Amino acid sequence: MEQQFPRDIYTEPEPDPHTLANLGPLTGLAGLWIGKAGHDVSPKEDGPEAEAYIEHAEFQPIDAQTNGPQIFYGLRYHLRIVKPDDVETFHDQVGYWLWEPATGALIQTLSIPRGLTAMATGHAKADDRSFKLEAVRGGETNGIVANPFLEHAFKTLRYSIEVTIHDDGSWSYELETVLSVLGKPEPFSHTDRNTLRKIGEPTPNPTAQAAMAANAAA
Repeated sequence: MEQQFPRDIYTEPEPDPHTLANLGPLTGLAGLWIGKAGHDVSPKEDGPEAEAYIEHAEFQPIDAQTNGPQIFYGLRYHLRIVKPDDVETFHDQVGYWLWEPATGALIQTLSIPRGLTAMATGHAKADDRSFKLEAVRGGETNGIVANPFLEHAFKTLRYSIEVTIHDDGSWSYELETVLSVLGKPEPFSHTDRNTLRKIGEPTPNPTAQAAMAANAAA
């Protein structure tokens, strides 16, 4: 179904300065996290290889973002993943998680320093504790782009992530990246999963900090 947009595409409403109070289903992701039981299955020449990993994650609130009448509240995130007992970065990833309260739209952007960028989309209600997003090759509103070597040897066809927020405050994800691997007749399902536990609280976004300072001074 085609999405309906207002005729006035320029006028920006005044967003709430307190992002942490407006994250809806993303509320449980805000903060500093560690996950010590990561499990990765990736393609190798001789077949799939399973590896354990440890994940350090930071999800910080950003000021609300507007596109004319559209308002997103969101989190800027950084993931750094290492293998057990190793200091070398196994995987590094940055991007944004965004939620549009008016429509329930969810967006995850991601970029990794091997020359790949993607945007995944989904929908959730404000009180949902589980949600799924997907990016597909060739999509106009959710898609995947990669450098020429990855396009040649490990072409990403689809990416999906399902997040579940648990009653104890932890959260987990199940991630699948479907790859077309050079020389292999069938697509490969590259999977990752982990559970993250909070080790630090988020820092309020700049406009929220300014509002709190103004209220304290009044």
